[in-house]
Amino acid sequence: MLKQYEKRLRINHQIREPQIQVIDSDGKPLGAMPTYEALRLAGEQNLDLVEVGPTAKPPLAKIMDYGKYMYQKERKDRGQKANKSTSQEVKTVKIGYRTEGHDMAISAGKADKFLAKGYRVRLELTLRGREKEMAELGKKKLGDLSRLLSVPYIIDDPIKRFPGGVGMLVRPDKIKKFTPTP
Repeated sequence: MLKQYEKRLRINHQIREPQIQVIDSDGKPLGAMPTYEALRLAGEQNLDLVEVGPTAKPPLAKIMDYGKYMYQKERKDRGQKANKSTSQEVKTVKIGYRTEGHDMAISAGKADKFLAKGYRVRLELTLRGREKEMAELGKKKLGDLSRLLSVPYIIDDPIKRFPGGVGMLVRPDKIKKFTPTP
């Protein structure tokens, strides 16, 4: 779906300039020529004439398959969007104030998997009722959980208090790659 403000390329008879610079389908410049002549050349090859440089004097047009070009552009945009979303998405791993030993290791393992896939991870320790009075002990427990992580990480947001407990945000360290020594 095209965005409302996205500029569309002019193709074939939408090009209103009398004189244009033309590049053929192989990328070889053909020079400046009348628009009708360029349209004739594109028609002989069963391709489209696409204005790729409208601000140039005279405008720059290329002979290409417009449908194929738009398909490849859309695929490229989707690939970029997919790569971007992983680093922006935040996964959450929650533990409680009374979580101990093995359960902490399980939660750290989940966080490690998310970090290994490239996600940012929010570590949260929820405090209920009277546990909220012991927020300092909760911060210590959250620090213990972060020390259990085996994947290299960078702290984006240090341990902070929020109404439901304490939390911190970590992201994978791209510089340090975990490589086991032989």
